[in-house]
Amino acid sequence: MSLFDHSVKPIAIGSDHAGFERKQYILRVLEEKGIPYRDFGAFTSESSDYADYAHPLAEAVEKGECYPGITICGTGNGISMTVNKHQGIRAALCWNKEIAYYARAHNDANILSLPGRFLSEEEVYEILVTFLNTPFEGGRHERRIKKIPCG
Repeated sequence: MSLFDHSVKPIAIGSDHAGFERKQYILRVLEEKGIPYRDFGAFTSESSDYADYAHPLAEAVEKGECYPGITICGTGNGISMTVNKHQGIRAALCWNKEIAYYARAHNDANILSLPGRFLSEEEVYEILVTFLNTPFEGGRHERRIKKIPCG
């Protein structure tokens, strides 16, 4: 998958109030590139609870309605923890492009989680492009990923 050659499935994107500004930036980038997306909220910068957006977003990624997902909250932790409660989700909290690369290449992350309060637009762009352009390597990593779900 590539940022410039995206599949037909929309990217799922969601944030709380603390991630709203960075989410709006990502939406502009996606629109400029003609990449389809589904915005799960928040729709304003007024105080909100990330779980209200995270669960529906995670369900859409799990069901294959959207791929991949992008979540943003203040630190990226709360929203990432929430989506990772879903068995079919492998969300990775990424604060630089190197971590985004390995999250995709080694962990087949299907949701990119970002710390909205700690990244510039330039950093967000680098991470986003890296995440969307990095394929899963498979191989020995496939075996490890299959051991993630519990129960």
